[in-house]
Formats: sequence, structure tokens, C-alpha cells
Amino acid sequence: MKEKIIIFDTTLRDGEQALQSSLNTQEKIKIALALEEMKIDIIEAGFPISSPGDFKSVQEICKKIKNSTICSLARCVEKDIIIAAKAMSKLDNFRIHLFLGTSKLHIESKLKKNFKEIQDMAIKSVKLAQKYTDDIEFSCEDAGRTSIDDLCKIIEILIKNGVKTINIPDTVGYTVPNEFSKIISELYIRVPNIDQAIISVHCHNDLGMAVGNSISAIQAGARQIEGTITGIGERAGNTALEEVIMAIKTRKKMLNFFTDIKYKKIYKTSKIISNICNISIPINKSIIGKNAFAHSSGIHQDGIIKNRKNYEIMSPKDIGLKKIKFNLTSRSGRAAVKNRMQEMGYTEKDYDLKKLYQKFLKLADEKGQIFDYDLQMLAFIKNNSFKKKYIILKKIFFTVQSFQTTNIYIKIFYNNQIKKINLSTKNGIINGIYKALKKITNINFLLKKITIESIYKENKIWGKVNIVVKYKNEIFYGKNISKDIIKASSKSIIDVLNNILQYNQIKKNIKNS
Repeated sequence: MKEKIIIFDTTLRDGEQALQSSLNTQEKIKIALALEEMKIDIIEAGFPISSPGDFKSVQEICKKIKNSTICSLARCVEKDIIIAAKAMSKLDNFRIHLFLGTSKLHIESKLKKNFKEIQDMAIKSVKLAQKYTDDIEFSCEDAGRTSIDDLCKIIEILIKNGVKTINIPDTVGYTVPNEFSKIISELYIRVPNIDQAIISVHCHNDLGMAVGNSISAIQAGARQIEGTITGIGERAGNTALEEVIMAIKTRKKMLNFFTDIKYKKIYKTSKIISNICNISIPINKSIIGKNAFAHSSGIHQDGIIKNRKNYEIMSPKDIGLKKIKFNLTSRSGRAAVKNRMQEMGYTEKDYDLKKLYQKFLKLADEKGQIFDYDLQMLAFIKNNSFKKKYIILKKIFFTVQSFQTTNIYIKIFYNNQIKKINLSTKNGIINGIYKALKKITNINFLLKKITIESIYKENKIWGKVNIVVKYKNEIFYGKNISKDIIKASSKSIIDVLNNILQYNQIKKNIKNS
């Protein structure tokens, strides 16, 4: 019979500690609601004693969350516990999460106490917390470096005193999976009342072992995993919950566990957290990274076309993603090009695959990545007229009129004539360039994303600009490198506009043919 693994999310507490600036109450509520929608069992809403803002956020989250259990962190300090309980007092049921260092290092160098004093502090704190709730979780901080004798001793005492969840944190990400699973196994062998509590694990990723340690722990008997969405947290971060959740789902026959998580909400939740926390998701991040379901190799693409299971162990639909298109690069094979043309609605009768593929390889070597509109240009425009520039930037400059207002002047060659525009903006120069080009060309496009980075080239610092634009439900991409970031931004947008105009011409030609 499968056993449930409880999912405990600490994005709003441990995750926030990794951010350069604190989240406000409304941002925390948005994240909490997303976690609840995903059916996270327990949401650690904060550390109320840490600041008035954190206290208020926990209070407000308690008003909004109806299904997930709300939990607050507290040290084994009287005031911490009272404040944590007060922050959640409007709820009928809530959890207080106590923590105290148990390793010799923490006891002696940080707490300046002995082990007997630590036991007394723990018991006293548990008794106080029980005046407010019977749902107490206790974390033996730095358990990964605590002697097994001391760990067994304090856990037995805690359970005797009514603690329902015992957390074994690898606080500094020091252990490796077989070592961590052995700790959990030893607890089940040596603690006589261990069956009266749920064993939880909270692993950090300093050595990249957080997910591996968490999986090994549930195999050894733990039934609650703590972590964060995307793995954000102190230093190198926490256990990435989406990885654990999908490992349990994907390897269900081997692991024989389940969670109550709504898998299709994983990607949406990760994007919400990424956007609010202003932390980008690495493209190679497992499960939710941009490349997690992307394929560039021609061999892989051919295998995927024949059967996705050849190179995918899970479906992007499982986490709420639509079907992922292949990255078309010079490494892509003929089968991938043909497949993409079919997805766009074209048959081999509409174009010459052999000629298209030859043109494709040449352009892919020049451009790097080929998009749908590139393929259509290559397939349906003769000679090299797909390189035609409909819009050419002639001049651009700006003047700062005041602290908030900037005047922008742009001159372009468009529709066989020179066009100029003066525009004032209060939303930044690049946003002003976007609005000016949109107005002067009368092309109704939406600037979805712009990224700017510095690169070192020819012993100088250059600006590299990448943009993403939406036009008539199609996505277009532009990029430019220049010593002048304003020119690079302008040329990137103009590159996209030229692609849009070329795209429109192709559609018109196909329609008239």
C-alpha cells in the first residue's frame, strides 16, 4: 500500500531569507494562495518575531488560506512562541515550528550551553507552545552533524512530551544520501516511541545533495519533506520541492509513495514565485527550466517525433506546460524541420524539403536559432530576399528633460521614405523607444520581455539586448550588440519589426497563390 508524503513548503520563510529585499504582505499572500492552489499540505508563512512586517504577513495569510495548514517558526524562546501563536490566533488549527541546535558545535559555540540545558530548553518551549496548539513541530538544528546518541535521546524526550512532528535538518547541506538515510534508519531502530511522531527532513543544497538526501530519507522512513519551490533558500538553497514531487510521481513503482499535489500547477506556481522574488529560473533547471523539455540534437528530435518516451521520462503537460517545440539549430535534422512545417500547417507539396533544409543549415550557422517565421521565409521567399530590411534606423538621440521625463527623437527609413518622431516618456528610455517605433510604423506589437547584459568584446564593454515581442499571437525575437545600449535596444526592436513585415508579406503571398 502506498504511503503519503507530506509536503511542507518554506518558500515564505527560508526562501525569503535568500532574497536581496523582503517581500511585502501582498506578495506573500499571492505566493501563499498559489501554494494552496497547488495543494501544499503545510505552508510555513514566516518567522513572526523577526519583524513587525513578518508578523503582519503571517496574520494576513491566515485570513486568506483555508485548506493548507499554516505554520510559523519560533526559537525556543518564550517571546518567540507567544508572538508566533498570536500571529496565527485567528485560526482554529495551526502549527508552531520550534527549532534548537543539537550538534556539539551549535551547543558549545553558538548557544554556549551543555546538552542537558538544551534538553531543558526544548521541553520548556514545547510545554509553552502546547498552550496554544497541539500541532508542534520540533527541528533539531544541525541534526546532520549531531551525534546519533544525542539525537536519539532528545527525540525520545520530545515525543514523550507530545511533539507530533520531529524534523531532522541537514542545516548546512553537509551529508550525502547514504549517510543521511542511515541517520533516519538509526532513529527508527533506536528511538522506542518513534512511531508516535512523523519524521520530517529539511535539507540544504550546499553540496548539491538536498533532493537526493530527501529521497533517501523517505526511503528510510521519513514521511514529511520540507523545501521550497525552485529550491530558493539560505546560501545554495533548499530542497527543490518540484523535483521531489515529480521524482515521487515518475518513479512511483520504485518509491511506492504519493503526494496530494496538483502537478499541473507546478509550472504556474514556480513562475509566480520566480516573478515575485525576482529570481530567474536557470534554463537547465530540472522540471521547470526552459530546457527541461527542449531538444536540439537532431538524433533526439527524431527520436521524440517517433515516440516522446525515447527522450522524455515525463510529459510537460504533467506540470502544466503546453507541448514544447524543438529548438531549431544547426544541430537539428531534416525530420525536425519537416515536423515544424507540419505543425505550422504545411505539407511537403507546399515546399521543397531538400532546398529548405539546405537554406536552413546555412541560416542556422549564421543566426544560431531558427524560429517559425524564419522557416516560412526560407521556404516561400526566393533567392536571398528574406534578408530585406523594410525599416532602417537612421538616427536616434534623447534628452533628459527632468528627473522623470525623457524626450526621444527617432528617424527611420520606412516605406521608401524618411519618417521622424519626437516623443516624451516617463517610463524609461527603452519603453519610450518601443512606443515611438510602434507609433511611427503603425505596427501593433507588444513588447513582452527585454533583457540587457554586458559582454566583453574587443577589450571593451558592449551592451547585448535580447527582446521578445508578440504580434497576432505569434512570438518574434530580436537581438543586437552595440557599444551604445540605446542603439542596441532600438536595433533589436527594428530587427523584430523587419521580421514581422517579412512574415506579413509571406502570409499575403501564400494567400494570393
